[in-house]
Amino acid sequence: MTAKAKVPRRKHIPLRTCIICRQTQGKRELVRVVRTPEAGVQIDPTGKLAGRGAYLCHSRVCWDQALRGLRLNAALKTTLTAEEMAALREFAVTLPDTTG
Repeated sequence: MTAKAKVPRRKHIPLRTCIICRQTQGKRELVRVVRTPEAGVQIDPTGKLAGRGAYLCHSRVCWDQALRGLRLNAALKTTLTAEEMAALREFAVTLPDTTG
């Protein structure tokens, strides 16, 4: 019998797409916004909260467009309340001013 050399497998990296700029990146490189039945719309830093999610870049440009238009509402299949919009805007202010 001959011994086969084991070829190390590359680890699978799940890809997600920003709902604004449509750029595909690794799941951990994007910010997940989730709509949960209990807590409404919130930022999901772990990426594991149950609920309908949408992904956005770490870019203030994408966040401004998402909060100004209706694309985030459509992706989450809901209408954001004023409180939820304010919380998301507070998070967006902390992001860099770059595209995608």
